[in-house]
Amino acid sequence: MKGELLKALQGSRAVMVAKLDGLSEYDRRRPLTPSGTNLLGLLKHLAGLEYGYLGESLGRPPIERPSWFRDDPSTEIDMWATPDESSEYVVRTYQQACAHSDTTVNELNLNSPAHVAHWAEGGRHTTLGVLLIRMVNETAQHAGHADIIRELIDEPSWSSDHCPR
Repeated sequence: MKGELLKALQGSRAVMVAKLDGLSEYDRRRPLTPSGTNLLGLLKHLAGLEYGYLGESLGRPPIERPSWFRDDPSTEIDMWATPDESSEYVVRTYQQACAHSDTTVNELNLNSPAHVAHWAEGGRHTTLGVLLIRMVNETAQHAGHADIIRELIDEPSWSSDHCPR
């Protein structure tokens, strides 16, 4: 079970990174949603989730905190890349977060206890298994967002004429 979940997570992670392939720095950062979300921002967000859910919640904080981490996670800027955060930095940080998570998953059991500080009182205690399922879901969901953003970048002249009738 753990191996299958990790394999699914790794597959969605690969999709996320591949969405950057062949794009200019501009397109990697270009906001194509009203919220300003862009491809690099999605990677930043997922890096934070990896370090949070599959790291800090299990007593395994990152060795080096990403530049956007704040003491209060609700104040983090993680859905777009700031001008001082290079593509290389964001991708490398995401890959480091994923490697950190993989180590955690491989070393612990699915029933290993975890604590998510920002969850509601009374629901903060959980397990690695629950958090691993959450990361599989989050990463797949954001890979879908990345797919849509990439489609908008690759086919900017898209119109309703392309819809099947």
